[in-house]
Amino acid sequence: MSEEFQTSASSVEPQEAQLSETEEQQLEQQPQQEAQEPSSQQITTESIIEAILFASDEPLSAERLVSIADLNGGVKQVKKCIEILNQQYQQSGRAFRIEEIAGGYQMMTLPDYNIWLKKLLRERGDNKLTPAALETLAIIAYKQPVIRADVEAIRGVACGEMIRSLMYKGLVKIAGKAEILGRPLLYGTTRKFLEVFGLNDLKDLPKAEELKQPQQ
Repeated sequence: MSEEFQTSASSVEPQEAQLSETEEQQLEQQPQQEAQEPSSQQITTESIIEAILFASDEPLSAERLVSIADLNGGVKQVKKCIEILNQQYQQSGRAFRIEEIAGGYQMMTLPDYNIWLKKLLRERGDNKLTPAALETLAIIAYKQPVIRADVEAIRGVACGEMIRSLMYKGLVKIAGKAEILGRPLLYGTTRKFLEVFGLNDLKDLPKAEELKQPQQ
């Protein structure tokens, strides 16, 4: 009885091993088949640009987008895609748009939603600017490139420490040296300044007339 059982068992073992091998092959092939199945999401040039901008935490130039998305149409194609996306956002009532900021493109929420976003966002302490810092920064932005003595002449107080603080925050940079006696340093604003204040170019700064207080 025991010999018959052993013989019977040994005759079955190859069949069990063969079934196991077949199952393993089926399991190996299954992921490949699933990977080959088309996605229900239709990928378009616009959706690629959208995904890239959504994932980026800084403005991306049109040339950079062309490189990442591997587009044959160049900058013109990028601008056309962004125009189409913004039209879709507007038509569907989305709370954001793709804006041109600091020489690049970035997704930004509409100003209408600031009242709610302010409750969510908390500015980092090192990015907060005092009125004195804002005044110094405004003078540099409008007068650049400008030497420290000219900034101090306008403000009427010493500004060396304030300028160093603005440089530490990445809002002000050394823009060269003035061609006058002593060759003092010239100061100007940075790309981060444009990003922080939502400007594409220095030309987008408000005109001096617009900053005057209305007559009462």
